[in-house]
Amino acid sequence: MNFQWYPGHMTKAKRAMQEDIKLVDLVIELADARVPDSSRNPDIDELGRNKARLILLNKADLADPKYTDQWTARLKEKGCFVLPVNARNNSGLKAVHAVIQEACREKIERDRRRGILNRPVRAMVVGIPNVGKSTFINSFAGKAAAKTGNKPGVTKGNQWIRLNKNVELLDTPGILWPKFEDQRVGLHLAWIGSIRDDILNAEELAAELIAYLAVKYPGAIAQRYGVEELEDSFQTLAKVARARGCLMKGNEADTNKAAGFVLDDFRSGRLGRITLEIP
Repeated sequence: MNFQWYPGHMTKAKRAMQEDIKLVDLVIELADARVPDSSRNPDIDELGRNKARLILLNKADLADPKYTDQWTARLKEKGCFVLPVNARNNSGLKAVHAVIQEACREKIERDRRRGILNRPVRAMVVGIPNVGKSTFINSFAGKAAAKTGNKPGVTKGNQWIRLNKNVELLDTPGILWPKFEDQRVGLHLAWIGSIRDDILNAEELAAELIAYLAVKYPGAIAQRYGVEELEDSFQTLAKVARARGCLMKGNEADTNKAAGFVLDDFRSGRLGRITLEIP
């Protein structure tokens, strides 16, 4: 599969971020704990190179915990503050306030020496589409401060949200980067739903996922659907179709419909806690 796309609104969003980065003290980047490398836009490292950095490994409840621990340690080695979180149920969010203060301690102390008291930390929240930025902001703020949706591209423009007297957040639209040098990155992002499904081949996507799971998480498909995991992942997908009653005229397996089941079940965690990138 070939993943090359860069909608025009993403170019505009990147330009806006380049301007707004001057206004903030901290960059809070959300990544998907299942693909901590692929879900981090390399442009963010360049944009935020002179800012304090906090990386939130979101959807940690869906990822394999042993690998999340390894990724956390690895990203901390790069000089970032890192927290695994699950924004949907507030897991890990209580620690975020303290980490923000720690990450910006130099700035806060510098303000104090200048006699500037109670100036809030201004943080830009960034991340690729569908990584959970708006859900994080809503959970963190304790109210519906940013629009949320289970499809990429819900946040259309930048907006400031004042959490309290200590922290202000700048929400930004999710942006990808113009070209995936490694097509595996595009595959990972397609699996987690950061690239719109309607521009992809769902059957190929599901078959590739089944093939990956057969190697790294053998038994996940068999346990969920009660089918034998075959060497040919398309044949396994056909078995899933029959097991789920996805049939077309002539009793033919509707593998496209079954592909939707497999992708939805992976994204929701019904196939188990799965990490797609091993550090």
